[in-house]
Amino acid sequence: MTVHDFLPICREDMEKRGWKECDFVYVIGDAYVDHPSFGHAIISRVLESRGYRVGILSQPDWKDPQSIRRLGEPRLGWLVSAGNMDSMVNHYAVSGKRRAKDSYTPGGVMGKRPDYAAVVYGNLIRSWSKKPVILGGIEASLRRLAHYDYWSNRLKRSILLDAQADLISYGMGERSIVEIADALDSGIDVRDLTFVRGTVYRAPDLASVYDEIRLPSYQELLADRRTYAKSFYTQYQNTDPFLGRRLVEPYGDQLFVVQNPASEPLSRQEMDDVYALPYMRTYHPSYEAAGGVPAIREVKFSLISNRGCFGGCSFCALTFHQGRIVQTRSHESILQEARLLTKDPEFKGYIHDVGGPTANFRHPACEKQAAHGACPDRQCLFPVPCRNLNADHSDYIALLQKLRALPGVKKVFIRSGIRFDYLLAEHSRAFLRELCQYHVSGQLKVAPEHIADPVLARMGKPAAGVYRQFVKEYEQMNASLGLKQYLVPYLMSSHPGSTLNEAIALAEYLRDLGYMPEQVQDFYPTPSTLSTCMYYTGLDPLTMEPVYVPVSPHEKAMQRALIQYRNPNNYGLVLEALKRAGRTDLIGFDRRCLIRPRPQIAPGKRGKAGSFPPAGAKKAAGANAGKAAKGNTPGKTGARKRTIRNVHKKAGSSSHSS
Repeated sequence: MTVHDFLPICREDMEKRGWKECDFVYVIGDAYVDHPSFGHAIISRVLESRGYRVGILSQPDWKDPQSIRRLGEPRLGWLVSAGNMDSMVNHYAVSGKRRAKDSYTPGGVMGKRPDYAAVVYGNLIRSWSKKPVILGGIEASLRRLAHYDYWSNRLKRSILLDAQADLISYGMGERSIVEIADALDSGIDVRDLTFVRGTVYRAPDLASVYDEIRLPSYQELLADRRTYAKSFYTQYQNTDPFLGRRLVEPYGDQLFVVQNPASEPLSRQEMDDVYALPYMRTYHPSYEAAGGVPAIREVKFSLISNRGCFGGCSFCALTFHQGRIVQTRSHESILQEARLLTKDPEFKGYIHDVGGPTANFRHPACEKQAAHGACPDRQCLFPVPCRNLNADHSDYIALLQKLRALPGVKKVFIRSGIRFDYLLAEHSRAFLRELCQYHVSGQLKVAPEHIADPVLARMGKPAAGVYRQFVKEYEQMNASLGLKQYLVPYLMSSHPGSTLNEAIALAEYLRDLGYMPEQVQDFYPTPSTLSTCMYYTGLDPLTMEPVYVPVSPHEKAMQRALIQYRNPNNYGLVLEALKRAGRTDLIGFDRRCLIRPRPQIAPGKRGKAGSFPPAGAKKAAGANAGKAAKGNTPGKTGARKRTIRNVHKKAGSSSHSS
């Protein structure tokens, strides 16, 4: 009997369905949200569609061994996911400070899941049950082999071993989880599941392994960071489902962790089938009293159009998780979901997003990828777009036009990242016109990340001149349409390759624009990214060249402060940075200076806290600085809009060189 309801979260729910046991109990670090933006919702509904009974055990109390027994022992096995985010990223800012809010927990309450949640849950299960344990989700996927762990500042073993699990289903998981379930249901022992693509397993020997690449052992990786950089590059070259080979990581003479090649991408029909499953599209009603689950607000009226990304940003883990081959849903599938949105009582006519990891990727980078995979030794967009790149936005434009035409839809926004170098690779500029005319809500957020070419090269991002070209064309297009719409750039501090000189160059660029960002992202070394490998080893794994890495918390604070050099609270850090870099020419009253010298305070006298600029400064310079600061003062909405409006006015003609 098909029941259109949330999956069971307690024994009473199981009894209502007539279940004596679950086939799988899914332990998750998030609250239970039955929406296709949440990995646990997709995996559980995919299994349900194949006839399996799945119970959801959300945020069990890891301090209470009995909490794991709430749904009883499953017939086939346990599924374990830390949640939609790595639990450590969920808990801690890059500074190490604990976050105040968990958007994936009822009421946003922090502390409902443990650090290293997948490991803790796995061991909690193992203390009671001998049934198979299958890890999945972003935390397990990106820790599937030996990895640098920023929070403990050491190289950790495969999470498979630390969690005492039997398998990892890495990547998106729809294919592999069904194959695992069918094999277990047919009576195959989990120790014999060595053949499923998209999985990682442990083996006492290599009798069942063939066509493998032998990685350095864990002990070798611990002994030499250069060896780790080479091993990571081998992993990076073998993420593709068509070209990737089986990888073996030894942990002594009688223990090996084996990574099978990635699962093949879903076809368009398979993608449609996944998103057509009977999701409840909201959080479980038991969370209502706590105020619901905050994360649903970001996705409730958004549409997932694609997955996978060929952008190749070094600091992004998508290559290891979703892969480089873009997979898309059909127009009709997306339109059908949009019609469901319009029937929601809370829908106000605005679709918040139509996208994915990169909004304007609606097909593989080239025809070759769909059949033969992504090139292991080159990137599609970096350092310049590949000559085989298919930079055609016509399918995406047609989709957006159909969505705008739906009854009840007032506006369709695009809030996923726009890859501007890919946009510029389309000579017609048809998508730029469509974007500006219909899909920007006054401000378009873009991610140049930096402006110094040496840093951009390590990031895998286009040269600064490409961003300047985009700024120029964006402004020209809006002017031709009679629109006043602005760009808000995302910037990153302290990325590998960024010395104080590059950080100062970025500050000078912002000075020329007359703009101080309200938010700056410090580089966060999360598992399984090229940038994290650089951070740990001091080497670029693509070239094995040495890379300068700002590791000291104090230097990182200085680089961040330089981006927000106008903030009086950052004065001391900016002053120190400029002196260290020998750039005292940027301290003074000239228009090109970043800060002004502060007067010496006589003993026994105290200056007003945060007084900046000092009394007696040149009037013209003081007035100009005061206006700029006023334009970026929180709460001064009109002034702030004027500042944003002028952010990129000079960008097209700027002569700044990094």
